[in-house]
Amino acid sequence: MVSYDYDLFVIGGGSGGVRGARMAAKAGKRVAIAEEYRYGGTCVIRGCVPKKLFVYASHFADAFEDAAGYGWSVGERSFDWPTLIANKDKEIARLEGLYKGNLGKAGAEVFDCRAELVDAHTVRLVGLGKTVTADQILIATGGIPNPHAALPGHEHCITSNEAFHLDALPKHIMIAGGGYIAVEFAGIFRGLGCEVTLVYRGMEILNGFDDDVRHMLHQEMEARGIRILCHQVFEKIERTEKGLRVHLSGGDVAMADQVMLALGRDPRTAGLGLDAAGVETNHKGAIVVDAYSRTSQANIWAVGDVTDRVNLTPVAIHEAMCMVETAFNGNPTRPDHELIPTAVFSTPEIGTVGMTEAEASQALGDIDIYRARFRPMKHTLSGREERMLMKIVVDAKTDRVVGLHILGDGAGEMAQCLGIAVKMGATKADFDRTMAVHPTAAEELVTMYEPSERIRAEAAE
Repeated sequence: MVSYDYDLFVIGGGSGGVRGARMAAKAGKRVAIAEEYRYGGTCVIRGCVPKKLFVYASHFADAFEDAAGYGWSVGERSFDWPTLIANKDKEIARLEGLYKGNLGKAGAEVFDCRAELVDAHTVRLVGLGKTVTADQILIATGGIPNPHAALPGHEHCITSNEAFHLDALPKHIMIAGGGYIAVEFAGIFRGLGCEVTLVYRGMEILNGFDDDVRHMLHQEMEARGIRILCHQVFEKIERTEKGLRVHLSGGDVAMADQVMLALGRDPRTAGLGLDAAGVETNHKGAIVVDAYSRTSQANIWAVGDVTDRVNLTPVAIHEAMCMVETAFNGNPTRPDHELIPTAVFSTPEIGTVGMTEAEASQALGDIDIYRARFRPMKHTLSGREERMLMKIVVDAKTDRVVGLHILGDGAGEMAQCLGIAVKMGATKADFDRTMAVHPTAAEELVTMYEPSERIRAEAAE
């Protein structure tokens, strides 16, 4: 019988890798994990967590303005970017310490270095001058921002990684992209007082989200002073003494202090030694896995963004938990990627779960749409014109709620709770017989009794 140094070796110390290592170690397995940068991964170190802290910071400007309508007199105010950066860094360091500490408490051996595959069971610990062996290997190295290397002058641009560490807040920032990272940072920088221009090659921002949500967010962002240019791309970036000169495909030329590329993320697989270990990747460089997260090499697994399936932190954690159940607990478990609630922390924010109207119409044929657009009670005294959207998509044949889409304050929190109902197969009748909580914005979800629109397959034909 072959003897290995470890039962499981995990490459990558993000949310998925750490969860897999902890669970396996708690189950009594000999576990080691290696991370070359900082434990916590994209989400904790340079993603969801610092991004949400920035979002909170950007909302105070609105709060100060709204206070007057409620009788508050807010005195002189100012914003200090270095203070935000320093406090954010302190919190991220605290969280990283918890991640590493919990690994040690679980009994996993922690390596602060890069790890590369030598073969299917051997891992090289770069910089430590040693190799180790493992029965099972889990790859959870995540993704990295697409540098858009084909763009002339891309080296003058930043990505979301660098946005968290800028020395100074830019006066004018131009952002390329129309996905959730782009719209979130557009809202952040605008809320902090920057001039913001968003440039997107597509017809409308947030491709893949419900069209009503996309259009309304576009309107609300422009109402906040964000300039959105669709059907355009950056053609060239030049550094000058006065800043960055940006050439757009429409022929316009603009100047900016910073240019941010938010053009998607690539799986972080380069230099991992995947070929040597017999691990297959696809044309994007993502690791190919089966329904159980097993790669083409039977003892090597991959979870999270490196597989380019559903690139969300809770999904990576869930996939890692399923992997441990399958590999070590004798309980083959497939990750469940259906009906995943999602939030976009744009300004205003989005919460969504299930099918969009377009997806439901195509898949089901007959659907009913319940839609409410309204000014939240909070804004009646503040005078703010921002409106809220709530939308329910229902399978007309079964009455089952197949999609929920919300734009406005608290949308992400609502999506988490509503995700349970949709996952359980709640019907519109279930929503109708649920008592409203008054006065709340969320009560609209249980008081829309008549469809705003009935869409039928016959009519579409």
